[in-house]
Amino acid sequence: MSFFNTTAKPFLIAGPCSAETEEQVMGIGEQLSKMPISLFRAGVWKPRTKPGSFEGVGEDALKWLQQLKKEYRLPITVEVAEATHVELALKYGVDVLWLGARTTVNPFQVQNIAEALRGVDIPVMVKNPVNPDVDLWEGAIERLERVGIKDIAAIHRGFSTYNAASIYRNQPNWPIPIELMRRRPEMTMICDPSHITGKREMVANISQKAMDMGYAGLMIETHQQPDEAWSDARQQVSPSSLQEILDNLIVRAAHDPAMNERMGLEHYRTIMDGIDAEIIDLISRRMELSDKIGSIKNEHNMTVYQPERWREIVETRGERAKNLHLSTDFIVAVYELIHNESIKKQLRILDNLQKDINA
Repeated sequence: MSFFNTTAKPFLIAGPCSAETEEQVMGIGEQLSKMPISLFRAGVWKPRTKPGSFEGVGEDALKWLQQLKKEYRLPITVEVAEATHVELALKYGVDVLWLGARTTVNPFQVQNIAEALRGVDIPVMVKNPVNPDVDLWEGAIERLERVGIKDIAAIHRGFSTYNAASIYRNQPNWPIPIELMRRRPEMTMICDPSHITGKREMVANISQKAMDMGYAGLMIETHQQPDEAWSDARQQVSPSSLQEILDNLIVRAAHDPAMNERMGLEHYRTIMDGIDAEIIDLISRRMELSDKIGSIKNEHNMTVYQPERWREIVETRGERAKNLHLSTDFIVAVYELIHNESIKKQLRILDNLQKDINA
């Protein structure tokens, strides 16, 4: 049975961004032990963007966590970024390891950690890479599986962005974790609203959104004095705030075919399936017309890309979407994909005709 499959919903991971002092670790451990916490987290080694920032206490912090585990009977988890981190974490009885976003992005480093875990039976959580790449995320998971790690969970903590106007510290980019859940339906997906938001007042909102989307758990950074935290103070919540988030959290029912039938979901899904088939048929017909247009363009020596036509498509389809109360950005994005595919088909037609001429 997976470590992450518990009766507690959601599977809750909480604790400070960093283990700072023994008093801090034991103090927050005492408070969280009275709450439905599945796993106590604390950063021991902190990979910071620039040198000179607080980068963790290291091995001494593992001793404090070991004592916390013994005294409050809380399983513990730490981030590992090197093989030596793995060895020390195992030495001090850490129950679960996690790979951070800056590690997941580097296949060489993931492989080094995987080799250090070869033959070890321990649950491992894998955060998404800093860039929105589902293949890279899944690749890190596969590297762990290949050395025998069987109990793996994924953590969605958002993706780095250069958009200064974004309300998020790390853009959630929800389609990426949704795609991983589609590929790996058996895998536990945990949301890290602390790193997504970077702001404690937004943690509750993102936590609820994760529940609405069927996530199994949450990882929420919690500190007894958040404003005085030595790292990531802005995104940490107090134990009382964490309790308030949990008290107001609505945990949605899991997939239940019988319930779906009672609620009429299957009826609407059947209708939706039919509409999807029609959409695909219509796109196929549209692509057939693209082939004919490509032949005409070649006959009259015209360029494949026609800027005026594309502007017309954006304006008319966008206006129709608006009239139907659909997102204009969404419809334009759909037509960008369709338009790009049409151009590819027309370029192939021109290329094949040119080959025939040269043959």
